[in-house]
Amino acid sequence: MGRKTKQNRICTPELIAQINPKNLRLMNDFLDYLRSVGKAETTVKAYTSDLYIFFVWALQNADNKYFPDISKRDIVSYQNWLLRNNENSPARVRRLKSTLSSLSNYIEAIMDDELPNFRSIIRKIENPVNEPTREKTVLTDEQADKLLDYLTEHGQYEKACCFALARYSGRRKSELTRFKVSYFTDDNIIYGTFYKTPEKIRTKGKGVNGKMLTCYVLAKPFKPYLEQWLRKRAEMGIDSDWLFPDKDDPSQPVPISTLNSWAETFSNILGIPVYWHSLRHFFTTSLAKANLPDSVIKTIIGWESLEMVGIYKDIDDEEEIGKWFSDGEIIGQKPAELSDL
Repeated sequence: MGRKTKQNRICTPELIAQINPKNLRLMNDFLDYLRSVGKAETTVKAYTSDLYIFFVWALQNADNKYFPDISKRDIVSYQNWLLRNNENSPARVRRLKSTLSSLSNYIEAIMDDELPNFRSIIRKIENPVNEPTREKTVLTDEQADKLLDYLTEHGQYEKACCFALARYSGRRKSELTRFKVSYFTDDNIIYGTFYKTPEKIRTKGKGVNGKMLTCYVLAKPFKPYLEQWLRKRAEMGIDSDWLFPDKDDPSQPVPISTLNSWAETFSNILGIPVYWHSLRHFFTTSLAKANLPDSVIKTIIGWESLEMVGIYKDIDDEEEIGKWFSDGEIIGQKPAELSDL
């Protein structure tokens, strides 16, 4: 069954309206500060969600205190509530506490004239042990092929195209929505192998626009699913340069919530958790199994560190060693060429 993320349901409009007005003012000033120093709007949105969770908790459990008056005991209670009552993972708890720490840093740096005696207490509370709470899905080629066959046989060409794009590019979920039809022309194929985006795509990173990356998509295996979707789009009269346009407003890309829904569909079809980030692992592993050097994989995916390649390629030690030894002898491995893929 699908890989689930704990959704917070406590921040209803009715409860948000009851938050201490001083906390709402503090939050809004803090968010404006984040925007002024170039934080991306997606980052600001995440901080907003995190702070609403805390302030609603404070409303219900800590007498709706003004944040500078929150005690260490309150933070311990909040952390315990997140783990026990709201069933958040240790990693999620760390993230929520990190937001409170950032708010505290803002108060110390910007509001020192109003609150000269304020000192951050968040980091004084030990974090829960960061244990994994989900089993990672490692898709096989057979499972990925089975899903694509099912989707195409049932005429779900848009879902098939999006899954294939993730499979053959390793792009994040948010990046998949930013691909355009105009990127996929023969003029944009390099080495006879990759579609190379003619413009950079915004991805995760610092700044208002995030990090801008040139993205690569394996052309030959992706093209059949692309062509099926483009034919279906033409039949439906869709006229948008977004590869996956919003059905209600084709001038905008499909919302992330739609991709989340598609992932649930994929999970139900295969009977295992399927999530978009697993395809980032899948693509990295495919490149590694083709014997591409880690430095080339790093460049294709756009990482800044070689360490990321090791994190994302799902090849166990025995399989890795087995590439170099056979019948009691050391064997050589010829590095793959891009045109071999």
